[in-house]
Amino acid sequence: MHDTTALLIELGAIILGLGLIGRGAERVGLSPVPLYLLAGLAFGKGGVLPLEASEDFIAVGAEIGVILLLLLLGLEYSAGELVSSLRTQYPAGAVDFVLNALPGAAAALLLGWGPVAAVALAGVTWISSSGVIAKVLADLGRLGNRETPAVLGILVIEDLSMAVYLPLLTTLVAGVGLLAGGATLMIALGTVTVVLYLALRHGRHISRAVSSDNPEMLLLVVLGLALLVAGVAQRLQVSAAVGAFLVGIALSGEVAEDARKLLSPLRDLFAAVFFLFFGLSTVPSAIPPVLLPALLLAAVTALTKIYTGWYAAGRAHVGPRGRLRAGGALVARGEFSVVIAGLTVATEPRIGPFAAAYVLILVIVGPFAARWTQPAFHSLR
Repeated sequence: MHDTTALLIELGAIILGLGLIGRGAERVGLSPVPLYLLAGLAFGKGGVLPLEASEDFIAVGAEIGVILLLLLLGLEYSAGELVSSLRTQYPAGAVDFVLNALPGAAAALLLGWGPVAAVALAGVTWISSSGVIAKVLADLGRLGNRETPAVLGILVIEDLSMAVYLPLLTTLVAGVGLLAGGATLMIALGTVTVVLYLALRHGRHISRAVSSDNPEMLLLVVLGLALLVAGVAQRLQVSAAVGAFLVGIALSGEVAEDARKLLSPLRDLFAAVFFLFFGLSTVPSAIPPVLLPALLLAAVTALTKIYTGWYAAGRAHVGPRGRLRAGGALVARGEFSVVIAGLTVATEPRIGPFAAAYVLILVIVGPFAARWTQPAFHSLR
């Protein structure tokens, strides 16, 4: 009874605290992600008031948070939109990968962390935060701008690339042999191909099978299906997050829209728990030694993201002002950088505090970059 009481008290305080943090961040126009991370640092190992009773529950909640993040991301896109983005934006996607993944890999190798950490840090610096960027574009009233499709095209390619990247990283972290690693990657590629084919050819039938006029039934079916597929994917070492992402892609139309409305509050709750958990698992005293290199890497990759947006919008024949706005919008890193670091922290513990510092910097700088990159550039001319 005592353990249950302590668990309820801690969970109640945590959820209430996250709600107040998010509310405060919303009022000042900031993403709550850095504040969730800071809260985790404050109440984790080495923090001011370490949590004990709810640690296991928070770990499970964090896993669900990752699954819901990727599920909702998949629900945002139809298979047709993904294929169309790949056809039109793949040169910009290639530039994005080269300019933003290579600095992360190089930094890890220069710090002496080894090849697995290099692959992980490449992902941390490569993937922009879809959630933060979408919110910033909406807040700035830019969803209808000419450069916005180019920004969204880059994000779609990054998100789809996660379906290949995450299984590869999971395989490297697990330390399995070359043959087993190749088999896992082939399973991932095959699964993505099959799901895209089914979604393109038979998406209406899949959506009809899941559809329900009863919101409760729809919520239970979609959430249950996502968790089931995520678990099976993890058993196959493909990554639970990728399994959830593919479930989201397979659903389209009215079903996807209704599922987004029902699942968004759950996603926000468990995503907040995930960011908190990442902070809890990071020792605050480990951040100051990596703060300077994280700051340098953040500065470099902010500039490379700005050029990525400039190039992508230029391919869409957008003018210089719009190209600068596109570049500034892509600067923010967030949820997926933390997901990638979280997968690797058991193999290379130093990547946790480094990624936390890096994300804290760019998730704060990102909204300001989106707003001020174009005016600041033209004021210097």
